Amino acid sequence: MSRNLFVAGVLATIIMVSTGAVARERLSTSYEAGHFFATPQTHDGKNLRLVVDTGGPGGSGLYVLRAQSVQRLNLPTVPCELGGERFDLVKPLPFEPGKALPAVDHTPCGAVALSLDGQRPVANEDGNLGAGYLPHFIWTFDYPREALWRESGDWRPAAGEHAARLGFQRNSKGGKGAGLPRITLVIDGRPLDMLLDTGATAFPTEKGIQATGTDTVDGVGTTSYITTSVMNRWHRAHPDWRVVVDGDESGGFKSRLIKVPKVEIAGWLIGPVWFTERADAAFGPGGISKYTDEEIHGAAGANIFRHFSMTLDYPRDTAWFECVRDCVAVAK
Repeated sequence: MSRNLFVAGVLATIIMVSTGAVARERLSTSYEAGHFFATPQTHDGKNLRLVVDTGGPGGSGLYVLRAQSVQRLNLPTVPCELGGERFDLVKPLPFEPGKALPAVDHTPCGAVALSLDGQRPVANEDGNLGAGYLPHFIWTFDYPREALWRESGDWRPAAGEHAARLGFQRNSKGGKGAGLPRITLVIDGRPLDMLLDTGATAFPTEKGIQATGTDTVDGVGTTSYITTSVMNRWHRAHPDWRVVVDGDESGGFKSRLIKVPKVEIAGWLIGPVWFTERADAAFGPGGISKYTDEEIHGAAGANIFRHFSMTLDYPRDTAWFECVRDCVAVAK
């Protein structure tokens, strides 16, 4: 999940799905401690590194590139007016076969990406494939096999996969506005609305690593987030649930971690799962919930998804979960 979610909302538009009848395609990626990084390459040998982040910024079919990366790679840009503001958009890039990004049709000014200043890299990335780009396709995040697939438009779930409905903010025409997916988990016997966030990032301290065993690359890993108020409620009700003070460090301050024994997602039971504390304001009505259809109280991240091959069927507002390791079906 990026710190800069959207650009004043001006890029949130109707999302027209672009899956079509194309064949299933495995994206060129690297997989690092729970994060997928798309690694497309242009004909002239320019390499991009884009974190695949369902909670990341973007809009109108555009992915996001850091302005510094656009300048470093000398990528072609075009000024474009969106919502009464002018932005630098990146023109289509000629990718190498097998190392391309799926193209979205009918984007503003025929561009493929938005060039943004002030985007701080988390793991040396050049940008992200976020909530403005990903909802135009069907994606399978196969965490145990470390593979990311763009599915064909006629994709259907296999037997044994479990479904979870996804909620999306809608615009005045009934289409998807912001592309941030809301998913409902069940924790401590209660439903809990969360952001489905493949980019939820951990910066564990030494204490945090020792407690959780979180894998990291250059100090960066993955986690799930929970608001302070919900963490406090859990801690009062279950003083035996382990809490680690100063277990994560992000933005110059340290956060608590809490170990939740069981988490239910899409009718599967997994656990234990560690959650990283975030301020209520970060996810409340004045925070990320501005871009979701209902208020959320944290984010479900890759330390949950690592048990599954997870398909995000954006056209049908549904996520499908195939259990690959360490999960049990919940009795109906």
